[in-house]
Order: sequence, then C-alpha cells, then structure tokens
Amino acid sequence: MSGSNLSDRGSGAVAERAAPLVLAVHAMQPPSLDEAQRRTASGRLRMFMVLLVCAAPVVASYVMYYVVRPAARTNYSTLIEPQRPMPADLSLTGLDGAPVKTSSLKGQWLLVVAAGGACDAACERQLWVQRQLREALGRDKERVDKVWLITDGVAPRAKALEAITTHTTVTVLQVSKAALETWLQPALGHVLESSMYIVDPLGNWMMRVPPDPEPAKLKRDLDKLMRGSAGWDKPGR
Repeated sequence: MSGSNLSDRGSGAVAERAAPLVLAVHAMQPPSLDEAQRRTASGRLRMFMVLLVCAAPVVASYVMYYVVRPAARTNYSTLIEPQRPMPADLSLTGLDGAPVKTSSLKGQWLLVVAAGGACDAACERQLWVQRQLREALGRDKERVDKVWLITDGVAPRAKALEAITTHTTVTVLQVSKAALETWLQPALGHVLESSMYIVDPLGNWMMRVPPDPEPAKLKRDLDKLMRGSAGWDKPGR
C-alpha cells in the first residue's frame, strides 16, 4: 500500500512538472489623444525654458549695451564714437628728420601730447601729467607709451628733453598741425594742444582728455581701459 501511494504521488508530481506554462499577453491601451497632446506641450515648454536660460545672458548683454550703457557711463574723458584710425599718411618724422612709419606706434596704448617744440607752461604740465599717469599704472605701465607730437617744426629745448626722458622713455616726433588735425581734434572752443589724446593698441583714437585734467579721475579711465583689454593686450609690440 505504501508503495502504491508513493507511486501515485510520484506520478502526480511528474504530471505537475510536465504541465505546459501558459503566458497571457494583455494588450496595452494606447494613450489617448489628449494625453499625447499634453506630453507634447510639456516637452515644448521644457525646451523653451532651456533655450530661455541659455539666451538670457546674451539678451542681458544687448540690453546693457544698447539701453542701459548710455546712461551708465562714468568715464571722465570724452569717448570718441566712432573711433578714428590713425592715418597711414600722417608724415611723421623723428627729431633727426628721418621719416617714421605710423605703424611703428601701434601695439601699445598711447598717451599723446600735441604741442610746440618750445613747450610752454601748459605743455610742461601735460608732459608731467602724462609721465605721472604712466608711472601710477604699476605693472600695467609697460602696456602704455608716452608720445609727444611736435606740431610747429621747432626743435625741443635740450633741458626739456632731458626732463621728460630721465628714467623713462618718451617717443618725440614731428608732424604738421594741419596733418594731425585730420585725425585728432580738440574739444569745442579749444585748440589741439589743450588736450591729451588716448590711442588704443590698434591705432584708433578713442578718448580725448579734458583740458587741464584731474590726474586721479584720468587714472580711473586708464585703469578701466587696462582691465577691459587685459585679455587681448600684452606689454610690448
């Protein structure tokens, strides 16, 4: 009996293991039209938000440049707009009468003084301010050159040259006033010699310093120029 029972149980277990496995596949309900539209709208909204975040800095820069910037200027010197490139035919000559190419002045920021060779008291002050400003720039002074353009053909006094070149370098050149005025121009009601002129490393006249300037305010202009051009302008030509 016991053997018969075991036999029955064994055959039953075999039958259970041999029974086929049936998998039922239930069809999935396709999304409704409203659900598809909702997902599409949500995706587009997310894409728009991403584009908005990416474009925000560009939009802000345009607003600052074209809308806010004109009212927010704090420069002391007059900004020349548009900038005026240095003429290639300026006819510069050295004190020895040898011609000098205008391209030789490019590659550095320039502080330009235009004055007669006799150099009166106003000229002496311009040259003194020019020197003090460059020295006050510290490590950035190597990015700035001092230029004295003599506009009347008169040779500068030896003592004046010695005074402005001691422990420093000044580029002294001669040019006719008429030729120079095709590039640099004074403020309304003033003469060419009354102002100092700032020229960028590309040779563009881009700022006119007020007559009889306040050195501290003028230095702030130069500090801004040095910071703004630090990424592309390096010392030396």
